[in-house]
Amino acid sequence: MKSKTILFRDPVVERVCDKFVTRSDVGYAKYGRTLHEERTGGHKDLAGYLNDVQEELMDAILYIQAAREELADDDKENILGVNSPLPESFRPPHPSNAAQLDWDDHVAPV
Repeated sequence: MKSKTILFRDPVVERVCDKFVTRSDVGYAKYGRTLHEERTGGHKDLAGYLNDVQEELMDAILYIQAAREELADDDKENILGVNSPLPESFRPPHPSNAAQLDWDDHVAPV
């Protein structure tokens, strides 16, 4: 097992990375191999990976729908203001008014 020290400037990014490691541990416990071993060992081909991605995205849509229905229960959408427009302070700037470049503008400017 490889060890690496990473300094995170953003705690959100750190939490996401922690979840990736945990998810990898769950997958290894379930399947007994890493994704790298699965790929290089010929356990799954490109069609298999594409099928996995499709199934995961379909599951994500179902989770979104279930979450929306959860919000709608007991009129939660109106209580939380989900259908109300965002206050101006929460709206991202329109690209025509943006004075600051995004992190990827050097790659694909908008």
